[in-house]
Amino acid sequence: QVQLVESGGGLVQAGGSLRLSCAASGRAFSIFHMGWFRQAPGKEREFVASISRSGSNLPYADSVEGRFTISRDNAKNTVYLQMNSLKPEDTAVYYCAAGRQPGRLAGSYDYWGQGTQVTVSS
Repeated sequence: QVQLVESGGGLVQAGGSLRLSCAASGRAFSIFHMGWFRQAPGKEREFVASISRSGSNLPYADSVEGRFTISRDNAKNTVYLQMNSLKPEDTAVYYCAAGRQPGRLAGSYDYWGQGTQVTVSS
């Protein structure tokens, strides 16, 4: 089992930045590929970013490309999502996930955090 706890969400004005963190405990963090997803009210959960065990990342979602950066620190069992130039449409609950297969689909991931709310005001 892996337990994931997100933090760093909050309210920010458009154009601002936030850094989300996801701390993992339980099984060895370094064996998992990690991903960030988000879900806005009334919408399906969507892929944001993913990073492999070795630190390479899949292409970002088009909507965040160039603004968001995913990274991980295996020594700290933590994955990060740096979000810059935030837009109101980035408002959502952000979830981190861990899995044995890299991918953009939620089904690729076995473990999920409880989510952290990000609200971007215009």
